[in-house]
Amino acid sequence: MTEETQTSVLVVDDHPIMRYGVVAIIAARSDMRVVAQTGTASGAVELFREHRPDITLMDLRLPDRSGVEAIREIRSFAPWARLIVLTTYEGDEDIHQALEAGARGYLIKGMPHEALIEAIRKVKAGGRFVPAPVARALASRMPDGELSTREREVLELLVRGKSNREIAELLSIKEATVKSHVSVILMRLNVTDRTQAVITALQRGLAHL
Repeated sequence: MTEETQTSVLVVDDHPIMRYGVVAIIAARSDMRVVAQTGTASGAVELFREHRPDITLMDLRLPDRSGVEAIREIRSFAPWARLIVLTTYEGDEDIHQALEAGARGYLIKGMPHEALIEAIRKVKAGGRFVPAPVARALASRMPDGELSTREREVLELLVRGKSNREIAELLSIKEATVKSHVSVILMRLNVTDRTQAVITALQRGLAHL
């Protein structure tokens, strides 16, 4: 099979062992080839421009920017780009953000390597790849659970263990305003206290440590 007929793949993951493993799985297939690999979001954008791969495998957690931001940037100049998220995150918000940004597949790193090959083939053919566990997590996402930008900022600081006073100082807002935001966050996450809010935020991918 010639290079022209092989599916070209760009692999983006900041963990070298994981990245090399994925590259090896793809390299073992006669109908696929890895054209480039990187561990950063900026590298992903640069290498995509250079190689124009058929498929890009994108990790969500990268050292310089998130994978979701890289997906958005790539799609801004290449709306035809076919991207598959490859991540450890199974939270419904992570999935929602990635698919909304334009990803056409979502793979959890613990899945069998056959799932990776299936995802690449399916997305290359113009389809989507959202396996059952991912679809269930996405289906559990509450439609009224959307947080505003400011509420997300407050939630991130809650996860970091900041008090209302500290949050107010960091965001340059009144402490009473912080309390109001916290009340809304508890309501939207359907929890009763700050501890539950932090746990839920981490489980759903609304915030990361």
